[in-house]
Amino acid sequence: MALNITLLLARFAEEAAKHCDQMEKELLMLEASGFAKEIIDSVFRTAHTIKGAARMLKLVAISEVAHRMEDMLERIRKEQSILSIEVMDLLLKGIDTIRQLIADVAAGTPLPDSLPQVCSELEKILHKDIEKARYSVPNSLKAAEKGGLDTKREAIAIQHDVVQIRAERLDELIQLMGEIVSFQYRKKQQTDIIHDIMRVSAASLALVSDQNYHNEHAEYVRKELTETIATMHSQLGKMQDSLRNDAVSERLLTTDLQEQALRIRMLPIATVFDNINRVIRDFARTTGKEVEFQMEGGDTELDRKIIEQLGDCLLHMIRNAVDHGIELPQDRLIAGKMRHGVIRLSAFYDSGGVTITLQDDGAGISSDHLKMTAIKKGLLTEEAGSKLTEMELLDLIFLPGFSTSPIITDISGRGVGMNVVKQTITETLKGSVRIQTHAGKGTTVLLKVPITLALSRMLIVAAANHTFVVPAYSVQEVIMVPANQVIDVVGKQALRVREQIVPLEELAIILNCPQAVKLEQKELLIVVLASGAERLGLIVEHVVSEADMVIKALPSVVKHLPLLSGFTIGSNDEIITVLGVEALIRQARQHKRDRGKILVPDDQKHQKSVLVVDDSANTRDIVKSILESYGYQVDLAEDGMKAIEKTDRKVYDAVITDVEMPHLDGFNLTLHLRQDERYGQIPVIIVTSREKAEDKRRGIQVGANAYIIKGAFDQNNLIETLRNLIG
Repeated sequence: MALNITLLLARFAEEAAKHCDQMEKELLMLEASGFAKEIIDSVFRTAHTIKGAARMLKLVAISEVAHRMEDMLERIRKEQSILSIEVMDLLLKGIDTIRQLIADVAAGTPLPDSLPQVCSELEKILHKDIEKARYSVPNSLKAAEKGGLDTKREAIAIQHDVVQIRAERLDELIQLMGEIVSFQYRKKQQTDIIHDIMRVSAASLALVSDQNYHNEHAEYVRKELTETIATMHSQLGKMQDSLRNDAVSERLLTTDLQEQALRIRMLPIATVFDNINRVIRDFARTTGKEVEFQMEGGDTELDRKIIEQLGDCLLHMIRNAVDHGIELPQDRLIAGKMRHGVIRLSAFYDSGGVTITLQDDGAGISSDHLKMTAIKKGLLTEEAGSKLTEMELLDLIFLPGFSTSPIITDISGRGVGMNVVKQTITETLKGSVRIQTHAGKGTTVLLKVPITLALSRMLIVAAANHTFVVPAYSVQEVIMVPANQVIDVVGKQALRVREQIVPLEELAIILNCPQAVKLEQKELLIVVLASGAERLGLIVEHVVSEADMVIKALPSVVKHLPLLSGFTIGSNDEIITVLGVEALIRQARQHKRDRGKILVPDDQKHQKSVLVVDDSANTRDIVKSILESYGYQVDLAEDGMKAIEKTDRKVYDAVITDVEMPHLDGFNLTLHLRQDERYGQIPVIIVTSREKAEDKRRGIQVGANAYIIKGAFDQNNLIETLRNLIG
């Protein structure tokens, strides 16, 4: 029987690609942790396997590259050569070359007759005197000088046409299908019962319709009908119970089938994570930086379709972290940091979705620098920039054409990367993306995506006689609160929800619906939405239900509407709009800004500076709005350490601080300020939810001038307190 060479080549390409991934992973482990004979042995065996398989299929170019790599690894294995940067670069280049040749084989492209360049490069270094092996300029850097990194190295790829299924998952699916087939037999039995009921009812109808027979045998007819109806009632009762039980069974079976089918298409996010280590290595080498890469949660599973979209997003984020975030080694040492930077990538399940975080310990992002860059590029006017909150300034990063890089390089500077991330995550994957940063300490990018695009868990709500849905993973909680708990903050409605002041807005008003919930109601139903650090309390008429729904893309004629992210079909075949959570928060914020303007008499305005310290972004923005409406100049800090950095550079007229904050709490911040002779007499106001007597005493002991309870927060109280202290 003739060999099917096409099938053999396809199998070889699939297996060799896996071998390349394994070799790359192990080589990077060696580079990070140092020489380990068992890892060298494993890489050597893998190269040997590729060489042997390629020779059998007469793929000379691949076998020769693998052969040269095998020789180099043999020398390293026998400790005849050190694993220098130059050697590591060549081994990784060999893997890249094999990958490209494998892609050619898979595409049916003939391989070149001449040997790839990496073969001669490996031969050259193999014949070098070991004692003369040196740390030369890395090939990746040379490539950058000639016009950029090898694009093959930048790709974060997964197999698109082949999905491997674990045997136990396939067994579970087959077993489930068997149960569904058995269930169909019960359905047939129910059909037979209904047929009998129809037969009896037809006979009864005929009996009733025969008027002559009815008159002559009235008593007999009455008795016959009574018995027939009793029989029908009994059978219908049994049928009702059977259908009710079967409805439950069918729902459970369908749910299991749905879950099993979706799990088949699930992949661990390590599919993408594992490839990033190589990308970071090359970026770091190109920029002259030293980076340690940490990874957690690689076994978190996502729909393959989502993972395919995440690759490019993570690549853009990694570029920014290396190029803009991590400092050069000498700069880190001057700043009192370790020589090498740390980039940490993690994933975890969160409220029905998956949160992916990319965190670096670099220089952080300066809000002032963002504002100046946006104004310089014409993306923002000075007047508009002065009104933006800290979160809105960070959102500038996602604008098309925005980049803080002073020069365009092969890694960054074009202002397209984060814009692509935003569009992919929010529009294609129906998720959210937020940025958190601490000057001098680093930046964190948080992506939140659904587990699958096939079905999405949705909360169905009603407002102004319309039905809408929002992603369940964006819903922090649903609460019913007395209307008298709503507070007014600079003309804005807000609610105190466990240590945070959450802005409130009626869904009907945000959507410009004609009918709206009246705040005069005794109780309000509030859906608390979360997007990164931002919160919004959405006032709705009622919550209909929570369900898994198929979300469809918007037609082109309404794609421009920012609040809409898709649509779905309800149980009564009605079209239900899917609302975008980030767009809702943004719209509510803009609406509040327009509605919440307060005219303060000139004689009540003050030109004194105040530092507001609170780890809640919403609270910072609300207090800032209050103070600015009365003419105070306001700076913000998200924790005690950030506040110390600002007070070291500037002496404020007053400091308003929360107590419970990361890194350094409000009590210790106050104590620190009192030890600074410049702040010995500067008023410090503590605004906190801690209302116990011992907490108040602690505030007095550390030197606070005022202690305001957030639960009884009143803007007039804050202004009067500040006015009494600094005028």
